[in-house]
Amino acid sequence: MAIAVDMLWTDARLVTLAAERPGVGVVDDGVVAAKDGRIVFAGARVDLPSGVSPVRVVGCDGRWITPGLIDCHTHLVHAGSRAAEFESRLAGATYAEIAHGGGGIAATVRATRAASVDDLVSASRPRLDRLIADGVTTVEIKSGYGLEIASERRMLTAARRLGAVCDVGVTTTFLGAHALPPEAEGDRDAHIDAVLAMLPVLAGEGLIDAVDAFCEGIAFSPEQVARVFATARALGLPVKLHADQLSNLGGAALAADFAALSADHLEWTDEAGVVAMAKAGTVAVLLPGAFHMLRETRVPPIERFRVHGVAMAVSTDCNPGTSPMTSLLLAMNFAAMRFGLTVEECLAGVTRHAARALGRDVEVGTLEAGKACDLAIWSIEAPAELVEGLGALPLHARIRNGRCT
Repeated sequence: MAIAVDMLWTDARLVTLAAERPGVGVVDDGVVAAKDGRIVFAGARVDLPSGVSPVRVVGCDGRWITPGLIDCHTHLVHAGSRAAEFESRLAGATYAEIAHGGGGIAATVRATRAASVDDLVSASRPRLDRLIADGVTTVEIKSGYGLEIASERRMLTAARRLGAVCDVGVTTTFLGAHALPPEAEGDRDAHIDAVLAMLPVLAGEGLIDAVDAFCEGIAFSPEQVARVFATARALGLPVKLHADQLSNLGGAALAADFAALSADHLEWTDEAGVVAMAKAGTVAVLLPGAFHMLRETRVPPIERFRVHGVAMAVSTDCNPGTSPMTSLLLAMNFAAMRFGLTVEECLAGVTRHAARALGRDVEVGTLEAGKACDLAIWSIEAPAELVEGLGALPLHARIRNGRCT
């Protein structure tokens, strides 16, 4: 009996990342079959069901196929530049000192508030194009540089538009509790009140997929974040948290209390936080770009995550100040070299675990039947090259929903 499929990729070596396969799920002499933008088979050629009849066959000449990569934590949409802060940090200024002096996030807020949706799309597209050149097919984009409803709306709208024009899956995250805007005049509770008022409006407009906050001494307290998260959950929105980056305020445990999709940064997370994350199934999102740019020395508790079975994702944290990184391959290298992740952990961190961090693991992140046919095809000799390379561009082809882009 004939089984009609749209596409069949043959003569490939697969990195499936499927949980039932050992390691990264390598399949030699593999094939991937797709119909209507979905994978219908991914595995060894000898196991391909008889009768498969493809409209088009693409030979891969022994190249490697992975799931399309997923960048699960970015601040990609913004206006303005903060290169001057880089010079200040080189001269010895700290992140907190720059923030207290009116720089940091506040500087980007001023520029972003002055930008239209078209301006934001135009400024942000080159950053997204660079991620796409690394095989990225899904990206999370946060708001948080508007801090009032009109400019937050413009950021989220620009993120949605970028997904359409660049043919990439975009998950939008509302980060209204990112920093204190000037009009709050130092009143953090008043700004949280404003965030709580924005949330149902923007959610009702279909602009929010998840809600984030920055729990830190220079940002918001655990109690203030809990108010935001309680409102988000009441609206049926999942949450995630910038946690324990500069100090330990118990952010990881707080995220776990709200069954957060992820807790991100985590340099100061303690054993209790790790255990709480493990019990809640919260993913640890590691952001080595910010660690590198801020010249931090305290590494996230990688071995504790391993011992307790906490899934680790890796992301660029693409942002204008503390991680102007637009290469997910480079983020993997940094995660290996600075945090000690293995090649297997890095690859899982930008595919299967990154999908979990976005709540999209049913849809993307592995090469398995039923999932979106988002693929990255690589001209490499071994998967380790994807982590090893510094500035390499090994992508041969990027497939999005079964189409070459």
